[in-house]
Amino acid sequence: MKINYVGKNYKVSPRFKDILEGKLEKFNKFFNKTVEAKVNCEAQEHREKLEITISSGTYYFRAEAVSDNMYNNIDLVIPKLERQVTRVGSKIKARRTQDKNNVVFASFEDFVETDYSPTIAKKKRFTLEPMMVEDAEYHMEALGHDFYVFLNQKTNEVNLVYRRRDGRIGLIELEY
Repeated sequence: MKINYVGKNYKVSPRFKDILEGKLEKFNKFFNKTVEAKVNCEAQEHREKLEITISSGTYYFRAEAVSDNMYNNIDLVIPKLERQVTRVGSKIKARRTQDKNNVVFASFEDFVETDYSPTIAKKKRFTLEPMMVEDAEYHMEALGHDFYVFLNQKTNEVNLVYRRRDGRIGLIELEY
């Protein structure tokens, strides 16, 4: 497994790398392709955040944890990743390759119901109003929604403000 470390306001120590690589090593048995992991370590004010993304072919698994200690985050993130990998492995029938130690996941399309068609529960149509980002935040809060689509008055492009998991506000600027 190839592991890339990114530290933001956090210096990744060799001890931390050794511990994490030992824990991530068990994921190799689930894949026969090259597996890459991206580890983001970020020190915030009084908290530390660990985010791990594992990718192998078309499969991506991601988990994050925030606590007062980066080493505690390892113990929080690894079980989340294990659940994701085993859930995918149980939903998608695994078959053995010639090498009995490697498992190949069958393609997801083999198990998707062909007669399934998504239904839209509700449809809305509205006119985009030109407004500043701050006004869009206000409208989102006033409506009690998690996001709000608007026409940015400065750029004259469609933007979206949304509430992030950490409670802060995010802005998506669409390019087309």
